[in-house]
Amino acid sequence: MKTEDYSPEKQYYSIGEVAKMFNLSISNVRFWEQEFDILRPKKNRKGDRFFTRQDIEYLKIIYHLLKEKGYTIEGARKKLSQNPHEVSDRVAMIESLKKIRAFLVSLKENLDKKETTPQNSDSNAREHNPENLIIGKEKG
Repeated sequence: MKTEDYSPEKQYYSIGEVAKMFNLSISNVRFWEQEFDILRPKKNRKGDRFFTRQDIEYLKIIYHLLKEKGYTIEGARKKLSQNPHEVSDRVAMIESLKKIRAFLVSLKENLDKKETTPQNSDSNAREHNPENLIIGKEKG
């Protein structure tokens, strides 16, 4: 799922925006809407769907169960009816862990880049040579 497309300030999302967020087809989102009672996007007179933030949260859960955990539609429905809060908490925890992992990978890449950039090796070696240190001060 592409969370960069999700903006907490935005009230409503079109079905196209939602499909893009989850890398799904529009027909797939419509199908899930029919299969899961918790999904109830608002519709205008023309019939265009507008998904709320709550609908997006429900879609995250459904996506997790179907695409990441491999549940069938019926299995996902049962899981949601038995333990909706447990599933929701688990999805939120996994999302947080993914963000932490992405941050750590980025941090490691930045540290690796700094290690490979050439620096003034002569002065750097002098500074870090333990023989040049006397009680916290460098020899002159």
